[in-house]
Amino acid sequence: MSGSPRTVRAGRRTLEVHRPDKVLFPATAGCPACTKADLVGHYRAVARFMLPHLRGRPLMLERRPDGLDGPVFMQKNTPAYYPDWITRAEVAKEDGTVTHTVCDDTATLVYLADQACLTPHRWLSRARAPERPDLMIFDLDPSGDDFAPVREAARLLGTLLDELGLPAALMTTGSRGLHVTVRLDGRCGFDEVREFARDTAGLLVAGHPDRFTTAARKKDRGERLYLDVQRNGYAQTAVAPYAVRARPGAPVAIPLSWDQLDDPALGPRRWTVADAVDQARTRPWSGLPARGRALGPARRRLDALRD
Repeated sequence: MSGSPRTVRAGRRTLEVHRPDKVLFPATAGCPACTKADLVGHYRAVARFMLPHLRGRPLMLERRPDGLDGPVFMQKNTPAYYPDWITRAEVAKEDGTVTHTVCDDTATLVYLADQACLTPHRWLSRARAPERPDLMIFDLDPSGDDFAPVREAARLLGTLLDELGLPAALMTTGSRGLHVTVRLDGRCGFDEVREFARDTAGLLVAGHPDRFTTAARKKDRGERLYLDVQRNGYAQTAVAPYAVRARPGAPVAIPLSWDQLDDPALGPRRWTVADAVDQARTRPWSGLPARGRALGPARRRLDALRD
């Protein structure tokens, strides 16, 4: 038993949280145990900051009903028993269609947490135009636990993107590295966006071949940091801002300001469910343009640099 159901208010709805005392993340050195009630509390607290990054996007849900040490379910199709007030999006796949859950409000976020969805992973496009991404993501994946190469790669990539006229956002992944994200105007298809990301990453690798790589196979990377652009494809997903990760201590993927990259205490798991909302309240991405950028002018600048 993990306690009687509790009712919580989520926007305009009142929901039940079942087994609220169920431990999803066991206690670790320096981190208390995290229960389902704690998970729900986190998502309620960050909802107003998180929802703008989720609305209208198909989701893949990482569910762990028995907690961190139990089996994991990567859920794409929305179960029939989900309430009808939860938004769905039917999108094409190779042999038919799949109906994804879309999180448009706080109530949906709380309901998913009650379903032991630890981590919502979002599409880089929206359901209304699934083949036209409005996000481009670079995943900075280090070979080990040393965070210094991640800082270096982020600084160099941020400078390059700025030179290309593409303001970029920085985020911890809650796992090992950082994500650098660019908002796009949604006029290009995935193939064009991925090619642009690959060429941009390739330019960095050409300048620092001993430190960075775009090699997809681990055996080909050695000790170099992997500049991963493979998420920039149809139906691929990336962890959503403010999402909890399935790692000890319940770390959270957190947006950063570029100034925070110099913080000596910064690491990929710097924030957890215990303090993530404090960082959210600083609104680290508030200085970014509200509208996405076109890739055409950036492509011309990139080609000039490559030549």
